[in-house]
Amino acid sequence: MRHIALVTLVVDDYDEAIRFYIEALGFRLVEDAPRPDGSRWVVVAADDQGSALLLARAKGDEQSARVGDQTGGRVGFFLHTDDFARDHARMLAAGVTFLEEPRHEPYGSVAVFQDLYGNRWDLLQPAG
Repeated sequence: MRHIALVTLVVDDYDEAIRFYIEALGFRLVEDAPRPDGSRWVVVAADDQGSALLLARAKGDEQSARVGDQTGGRVGFFLHTDDFARDHARMLAAGVTFLEEPRHEPYGSVAVFQDLYGNRWDLLQPAG
């Protein structure tokens, strides 16, 4: 069996990113380990299904320029839920910025939100 285990998300600061993903989005901290070069190996996950985000602090101007715009302004990340209304309300209460009102499409309930750096995400409860 094969699966995508990690996707790197370039961030400005480890601790502020951890706080956002844990407190605002309800993720869990899987790992936070120092590395010999002074960086950290920081992994957060929304569930126990196997895929997770590697939060990597930007190194240098080129990487710093990508923080918050890793997908050119497109929605690049998709957070599935089994209860859209519950998670939407919890995220709003935690200060998450939604860029639109919830929509009910043939494929499910969805709303675009942004993370603390401006990366766009879909909160999505698939239909059926």
